[in-house]
Amino acid sequence: MTELSWLTLLPPFIAIGLALLTRQVYLALFAGIWLGFFLLNDSGFFPSLAQALDGVLAVLANPGDARVVMFTLVIGAFIITLERSGAVSGFVRFLERSRWVTNGKRAQWMAWLIGIVIFIESNITVLVAGTVSRPLFDRFRVAREKLAYIIDSTSAPVCMLIPLNAWGAFNLGLLDGLGVEDPLKVLLASIPLNLYAISAVALTAYTIARDYNPGPMAKVQGRTSGGKLDGLDISASTGEKSHIKPRAVNMLLPVLVLILAMPLSLWITGEGKIFQGSGSTSVLWASLAALTCISVMVLLQRSMSLDELSHTWMEGAGRMLPLAIILVLALALGSISKTLGTGQYVAGLVGDSIPLALLPTVIFLVSGVIAFSVGSSWGTFSIMLPIAIPVASALGAEPALFVAAVLSGGIFGDHSSPISDTTIVSSLASGTEHIDHVRTQIPYALRAGLVSALGFVALGYLML
Repeated sequence: MTELSWLTLLPPFIAIGLALLTRQVYLALFAGIWLGFFLLNDSGFFPSLAQALDGVLAVLANPGDARVVMFTLVIGAFIITLERSGAVSGFVRFLERSRWVTNGKRAQWMAWLIGIVIFIESNITVLVAGTVSRPLFDRFRVAREKLAYIIDSTSAPVCMLIPLNAWGAFNLGLLDGLGVEDPLKVLLASIPLNLYAISAVALTAYTIARDYNPGPMAKVQGRTSGGKLDGLDISASTGEKSHIKPRAVNMLLPVLVLILAMPLSLWITGEGKIFQGSGSTSVLWASLAALTCISVMVLLQRSMSLDELSHTWMEGAGRMLPLAIILVLALALGSISKTLGTGQYVAGLVGDSIPLALLPTVIFLVSGVIAFSVGSSWGTFSIMLPIAIPVASALGAEPALFVAAVLSGGIFGDHSSPISDTTIVSSLASGTEHIDHVRTQIPYALRAGLVSALGFVALGYLML
């Protein structure tokens, strides 16, 4: 395949369509990878199959991707160790005694607030909020799909609105590399214009306050209220022993270590500059620090022997293996889509005939399609910011609006995409089936996306 064409859209769209139709995520993702290599090399049926297998294995050759996969397994070990240490039951009892979380609505508000407060990294946010909130959602018969939606909608959007994290560092690096004068000022100016991030967080709050359940969410919530709790329960049959004393501190201290270790790791990997740190390394270090903390605590409390503890780690990591495989396949699909030029093809569809005032809206929508197709907001930023910044410069316009349109679109598409790592981790953290989370979240994402698109039309006429 020597030139960009509409065929570059087929691998991600086939994978997404098959996943939604058949619910066989593994096969759907691999089908997209296989088709991608078939198109890339113009090879036969079986040669492209061998190339697809090599492409999946190549994901682990990338240190950043390998760290993300390892982080998934470590978090599995961390979650089950927390639960078997009496941390979850202890924290739930603490909340009951405090009489703050007394019903399903308050459980939802707690998950939302955790997402707002923990803005250091999107995957850390969803894992902390999911681990803490899932037992309460189950107790008060709130659908786990609702938990997945809440934590997914307060992860990446909040990380963009409070960019003191790897997200901010990444985008500052892109803006600086594009020759933007005072990139920090431009990034900060784009925050109040980041309409999708604002809309997603606000819609989540409205959903909780008014018990808003559009489309598929109403069905799953009705099922849960009727007494059936479905979902991928990574913590099922945790085997918490009756002799283990429930302790809220076993939840609070490791989670605090998890939160504090992230900026510290960014500072260390950035050699004293937090915005230049490695996000994947820092996430892995933070999760290992938290696992070490809870492990030392249970050994000192004599709740588990070292042998029991090591078996617990392996069991927790094993329960993450299905989602780790999905993550590897999603990363492989994103890689082949990038090689095919899917993002550049979509971006190239934007012609010179578009009215000036509509440019921010078009940039937002194109960024959304790219992020949906490749499952990566960061990949979308890398593709679209080099297009949007020169456009703003040529027009003599304030670049903050164009930056905001790219960032909003990237989050919108990533939030809607079944192959996004944040979407996958949100399913994992809430203990729900991945495709169920995607089906129930898309109606919310489309509503916030529509509001954002209309908002960018208004901003285009007001500011350009």
